[in-house]
Amino acid sequence: MEQKKSQGSLVCVGLGMTLGAHITPASMKQIESADVVFIGASTGIVEEWVKSINLNTISLQPYYQGRNSRKETYAEMIEAILQQVRLGKNVCGAFYGHPGVFALAPRKAIKQAREEGYTAYMEPGISAEACLYADLGLDPGATGCQQFETNQFMFYNRQVDTASLLILWQVGLAGDKKSSNFSTTRESLQELVDKLAEYYPLTHRVIIYEAKLLAIDTVRREGVELRNLVDVELNMNSTLVIPPYKRLIDIKL
Repeated sequence: MEQKKSQGSLVCVGLGMTLGAHITPASMKQIESADVVFIGASTGIVEEWVKSINLNTISLQPYYQGRNSRKETYAEMIEAILQQVRLGKNVCGAFYGHPGVFALAPRKAIKQAREEGYTAYMEPGISAEACLYADLGLDPGATGCQQFETNQFMFYNRQVDTASLLILWQVGLAGDKKSSNFSTTRESLQELVDKLAEYYPLTHRVIIYEAKLLAIDTVRREGVELRNLVDVELNMNSTLVIPPYKRLIDIKL
């Protein structure tokens, strides 16, 4: 049985997608009671809200500045978090959405803290996926659902079942092989369209989705034909949703 150190701990919690509306009581309690909170959020407004709950809150956004690679950024974030744990502090990492979904730093920080003998765990949050199903009225149980990070789909031989729903995350970073960019290009989007055209007609309608970050925001549900994807403005939080093209086929027994 792994022996835990008596001092220092880490819990990574999810803030949900919409400010103040999605956080669970368990996550709120962790933020309130932590000795120090590290905040990884998409906007300064979210950071200020967390700081209003716990004054000893440190933003992780500065780690993105002047870095050549997001992998380098995440490594420095993890080390900053663990330094406070090693000092014997009860540390909370607060991340937008779900801290275990498209969030490398929380998962690796927890893993390393456990390896060093500290208590470390995760509290879930409402993810972009959960919001997507609600906002678009989709049920993954109706046809099945395939999900890929966009670059994984583009650069590896991933197969598509066109009778199921297909979700491509982080489409706004399409073509980023080195995890160093924060946007995509028309050329990269054309590569993605060409890849998808192996499975879908170019006239197949797809959806650009973005969840609400603030209560006053509007959910983005922009429908376009696949061939016109290259002309659409995309953000880092844009998701590409591709409805089924073919019908399910019953298996005769």
